[in-house]
Amino acid sequence: MSFLDDVRKDMFLAIKEGNTEKSDILKMVLASAKNYEIEIGKTLEDLDVEKIFRKEVKKVKDSIEQFEKMGRDDLVSREKIQLEVLESYIPELMSEEDVRTFVKGKISELGIEDKRDMGRLMGAVMKEIGSKTDGSVVKSVVESLLS
Repeated sequence: MSFLDDVRKDMFLAIKEGNTEKSDILKMVLASAKNYEIEIGKTLEDLDVEKIFRKEVKKVKDSIEQFEKMGRDDLVSREKIQLEVLESYIPELMSEEDVRTFVKGKISELGIEDKRDMGRLMGAVMKEIGSKTDGSVVKSVVESLLS
């Protein structure tokens, strides 16, 4: 059974249980997955679905930030519940220290000496650990190590 099938099964279970926050966010993820599948024209793999979940996490975090600015605590609490649901499906990201250690190894492996090779380093790092970490963390680590 694929990751997407598990999500679909959990969504139906949430509907049966009357858990609207969970079922709503899972419906949104499944719709995003279906749209992406149509866009690329092939069946999604588990890694693709994980990327969709990470995008949805970013959207929900942005929503929480905006609702907090507007003082809408009712919406903030709903979004936080949905964030917990989303985060339960994706593996934990690498810590910044783990990323730093990996990037240092990649710098010595590729023989990178200054910022001119930042693009090459970023590409190599993201190719290997892109699904396990946030790109903004990698960028800040790379910039700090090359400056």
